[in-house]
Amino acid sequence: MSVFKDKVLLITGGTGSFGNAVLRRFLDSDVKEIRVFSRDEKKQDDMRHRLQNPKVKFFIGDVRSKASVDVAMRGVDYVFSAAALKQVPSCEFFPMEATMTNIIGTDNVLRSAIEHGVKNVVVLSTDKAAYPINAMGISKAMMEKVAIARGRELGDDAQTTICCTRYGNVMASRGSVIPLWVEQMMQGKPITITDPAMTRFMMTLDDAVDLVVYAFVNGRNGDLFVQKAPAATLETLAEALKRLYARRDPRFAQAEIKVIGTRHGEKLYETLVTREEMAKAIDLGKYYRIPCDNRDLNYDKFFTDGSQAISALDDYHSHNTERLSVEGMMEQLLRLRFVQADLGMAGSVKPIAIRSE
Repeated sequence: MSVFKDKVLLITGGTGSFGNAVLRRFLDSDVKEIRVFSRDEKKQDDMRHRLQNPKVKFFIGDVRSKASVDVAMRGVDYVFSAAALKQVPSCEFFPMEATMTNIIGTDNVLRSAIEHGVKNVVVLSTDKAAYPINAMGISKAMMEKVAIARGRELGDDAQTTICCTRYGNVMASRGSVIPLWVEQMMQGKPITITDPAMTRFMMTLDDAVDLVVYAFVNGRNGDLFVQKAPAATLETLAEALKRLYARRDPRFAQAEIKVIGTRHGEKLYETLVTREEMAKAIDLGKYYRIPCDNRDLNYDKFFTDGSQAISALDDYHSHNTERLSVEGMMEQLLRLRFVQADLGMAGSVKPIAIRSE
């Protein structure tokens, strides 16, 4: 029997890549009801017609409106808080929109969950929240701070437990470079790479769901969980895609690679755990658990009592984690459903418009 047996699960931002992955995982489970909360009625309608499953209930609303969140929250046991603005360029040009959705919107979800006696809330974050250099990462970092502070305020014996998960690049999620590069190859265009030496963590949406479920089962208030993951350079990723798709058409092996330069707000590598966090991180094998800082506003503890351990540690980032070879990257790509379909290994070839997980 799972912890979700006969429970009601709410997914904010439920029509996105992560929401769809959660539905794939839980539709045939013993969960009682799954509520999809989002502001996009078209995506909800598409999902409703595709699933035709009475276990899934749909709620139109926006996390920016706590009143609409309250309607969906009644009777809920567990919450996946996935609603967010995630694209680096759009957040860069509209930082207040990122603030209202990622920070204020998440706090609305947390306050509503506490008021309605929800058992567990897991807030989804990103590696861009560690040492953030762009508006998306900054808003996600503040979102983490808000969630951790709410969890710390509640304490270990509270009815509601709030924790965060932080993960790196999710392959073939919406906005991922992988479907773009496949589309470029299919159209005979060059594969556009910002910097061949740039590294990114590589994990699937199923890995992300595993991390969130682990946090539900094992989290304490204010915890941050990080899943260890391999990484690859963009050059390795592009070469792996070319070799894989050459199995479908040999011409893809000769696809041109065009280096276009680093985009505004992009990092050379991504950090999943900062060295400050590594000083208190608990290594759980597949995951790191980073408990919240339980100090109060006694400033002496911040300014007179330092920690030499921090200086001796390094961040956990995509330049110093396990590095995938081209062959290893090919194995990772073959875990993707749309790649399997494109190569005739499973189902039918997907139209370019929906080449994502």
